[in-house]
Amino acid sequence: MARRRYGCRVTAGTAARRGRIDKRAAILEAALRTFIRDGYGLARVEAIAELAGVAKPTVYNHFGDKETLFRVVILDGASRTSDHMIDALDALDTLADDGDGDDLAGDLSRVAREVIDCQLTEEGWALQRLMYAEAARFPDLFDEALARGGARLHNALAGRLARLAHRGRLELADPDTAAAHFLALISGDLPALSALGTRKVSDAELRTAIAAGVDTFLLAFAPGRRPAGRDTRRGRRAAAMDSGNRT
Repeated sequence: MARRRYGCRVTAGTAARRGRIDKRAAILEAALRTFIRDGYGLARVEAIAELAGVAKPTVYNHFGDKETLFRVVILDGASRTSDHMIDALDALDTLADDGDGDDLAGDLSRVAREVIDCQLTEEGWALQRLMYAEAARFPDLFDEALARGGARLHNALAGRLARLAHRGRLELADPDTAAAHFLALISGDLPALSALGTRKVSDAELRTAIAAGVDTFLLAFAPGRRPAGRDTRRGRRAAAMDSGNRT
């Protein structure tokens, strides 16, 4: 399967570029950069307006106040990042339609790399750090951003894995559980490896993490690797009860 690229890199604004976009987009871009740099508490609307090349009243005319502007920035960022990640899942549709590929591990690894490349952008990590830093101040915003971001990706992946199972490429009883496992296995090490996006992760480290994650995923969900229709939740409960009986 040929590798596709989905344009996950953040694009920094310039004065020339702002001349070609509307004022609202310029304000949002300036606000994103200012909130990332200063945090919500220290960010000033005056600084955002200056960076956007607009008058301070123009910011208020478009967004009302700083809190509303912050909410729009976070939610737009979450939606934009998840859009790129969901686009990266399109290759799984080809796998489900073809149904005759003999390198499922390689195919899943390439899709995983596309998803992770989107997650590793400077903007994506900066938004995550900002969102976590302000979670106590805006708990409802935190929940909504997760719904627009990770939850959308999870649901999209579950649907595509279900199609692969229907074609006999995977064997799984619960696509939602399989999607959660896949995302955790391929990207669970990224926060520690990258120190929440503040440290560069080498290509070799990414390849190793993805390969290990995909291999573990296929041990659980490749055809013939486990009894069809096995209830993994019941298995976990039984294991916990058995462990309790031994103590």
